[in-house]
Amino acid sequence: MNPPVHKREGSWTGTVKAVLWGFLGVRRNSDYQDDIAKLNPLHIIAVGVLMAFLFVLCLIFLVNWVVASGATG
Repeated sequence: MNPPVHKREGSWTGTVKAVLWGFLGVRRNSDYQDDIAKLNPLHIIAVGVLMAFLFVLCLIFLVNWVVASGATG
C-alpha cells in the first residue's frame, strides 16, 4: 500500500533530478516506480512548471541574441 501523498518526503534534489530526466524522456521503469513511491506530486508539478518557465526564458534570450547579432553582423 502506498503512503498518503502528504506524507511523502522526497528531497528537492531528487525531485529536480526526476523532472530533468522527465524532460529528456529517458527513465528506467524501476527509477520511475521509486520516484512515485518517494516524491511528493505537488513538488514535482512545482519544479516542472518552474523548469518549463526557465526553458522558455532561455529560448527567448537565445532568439533575441541571435537576431541582435545577425542585425549587426
